[in-house]
Amino acid sequence: MGISSMRPQLSEGDIERLMKGETPDERAGIAHKLCRRIATDPLTDAERRHAEEIIGILAQDAAELVRKTLAVALRNSPRLPRDVALKLARDVESVALPVLQYSPSLTDQDLIELVRAVEGAKQIAIASRERIDPALCETIAGEGIADAVAALARNRGASWTNKAFDRSIDRFAENEGVKTALIAREHIPVHVAEKLVSLVSGQAFDMLVNRHELPAQLAIDLAAGARERATVDLVEQADRSQDMGYFVHQLDLNGRLTNSLIMRALCLGQMKFVEHAMAELAGVTHGKAWLMIHDAGPRGLAAIFDRAGLPRKLLPAFKAAVNVFHETEVDGGPNDKARFRMRMIERVLTQFQAIPKGDLDYLLEKLDFYSEQARAMETPPSEEAARRFG
Repeated sequence: MGISSMRPQLSEGDIERLMKGETPDERAGIAHKLCRRIATDPLTDAERRHAEEIIGILAQDAAELVRKTLAVALRNSPRLPRDVALKLARDVESVALPVLQYSPSLTDQDLIELVRAVEGAKQIAIASRERIDPALCETIAGEGIADAVAALARNRGASWTNKAFDRSIDRFAENEGVKTALIAREHIPVHVAEKLVSLVSGQAFDMLVNRHELPAQLAIDLAAGARERATVDLVEQADRSQDMGYFVHQLDLNGRLTNSLIMRALCLGQMKFVEHAMAELAGVTHGKAWLMIHDAGPRGLAAIFDRAGLPRKLLPAFKAAVNVFHETEVDGGPNDKARFRMRMIERVLTQFQAIPKGDLDYLLEKLDFYSEQARAMETPPSEEAARRFG
């Protein structure tokens, strides 16, 4: 029977039964049939107005079963009027949850306000919606309970921003459920992975290392507190994810964009990181920093060096490393990055001897590592086998 026959069949007696029926079960049965027709049948304007009258009656019913029937039957329907959806969203959980999780009648602003007004399972229902826009994601991350934030992290349809990640970790650094859910996401920014390494252990630690391709030794270094040397190794991942500017900004906010870190990265040929670091410290755009480092001559380099607040005693080493970078090429062969970095370190060590001991030890360690990588790629298989087993 179509919706067009609803009006003639919905008599004053039917409306009376909806409002004052003898039992909730009886009213719920009528509500279920009517809502199914409202949700699926074509409606004229007059029929739509009549349907909204019926929905309004059902939403006022004293029986929770009737209101729940309305919420479940119209949870996916745009024909649930927004004012009724908001009323149901503030109802008891059995009525509110289907609307909070599914209703297209609620706007993003409605949902943001509801996150702030409701608690518990209602927040979790909002966090589990099929699509979560950035502003709503940030609100749940910043104001939701831990279980809601964990549900948000598990939600593939949620548009996570750097702000949402930062809020979640700042608020729930000790909550295993939130941290595990974040790690289980398909992608997390490099600076988030770096924060999480020092906050998790056991299975979550293993998942972070394996799922997000953090080298195991890097994770161990971070967890043990050797953060600066490990941060240099994270630079390449930031470069691949096009997250370099934000990564550098976060390092600066946390007081970790140190002179030593910049020099170490430069000596490894991590020039994009160096450019962003100098731009961050000097308060200029990346483009301007690039010009001053590469295209403005020695004076330009000295000017941005001073503006960034780096000590003058490091300028000769900085100049030498920039010159070496310009003169050294990636050869395009197997393991070319290892050979490039090996040559960078060798030439910097040759040209500038007064390197602080901590940096010198670090560079020598890296030189050994990249030299071994390069040699391994260049050794014929038979010679390699003979060396290992002969």
